[in-house]
Amino acid sequence: MPELLILRHAKSDWGDPSLRDFDRPLNRRGQEAAPDMGELVARKGPVDKILASPARRVVETLEGVRKGAPDLPAVQFEHELYGASVGEIVDLLRKNGGDATRVMLVGHNPGLHYLALGLTDGGEHPDRDTLAHKFPTAGLAHIEFDGSWAQLKEGSGRLLSFTRPKDL
Repeated sequence: MPELLILRHAKSDWGDPSLRDFDRPLNRRGQEAAPDMGELVARKGPVDKILASPARRVVETLEGVRKGAPDLPAVQFEHELYGASVGEIVDLLRKNGGDATRVMLVGHNPGLHYLALGLTDGGEHPDRDTLAHKFPTAGLAHIEFDGSWAQLKEGSGRLLSFTRPKDL
């Protein structure tokens, strides 16, 4: 049964208005949250594949996550994840999931929030209301599916957990 870990990048720094959005780094809070979320990812079990936006705040989030989960595989950076719609993200997962049991997707809102909600539409889980309210920076949704990655579609997943840094 495939599983998807959806991780939103950690808190970024807005202090330098000369930077493009793509180039914004993490702030101190984001740098502190990423290793904690990495420890959570490590407790969930092995990750087979990581698909991530190449934006600086995502790259730095993954560097921090790796401190808490040093056995993560190499990252497959996908430029289309920066600003991607739900449909584009689903297509990317269908094409790249392959035979992976657990894929971690790291990127941005609003796409990740809408993806998590759409995949788990109608599912009953105590964390679903929290997820529906907000997908904060460094939040992690854990979703499982029946079938294969190629069959991924709206409503096909079940939320296993949703964790925010403040929950740890």
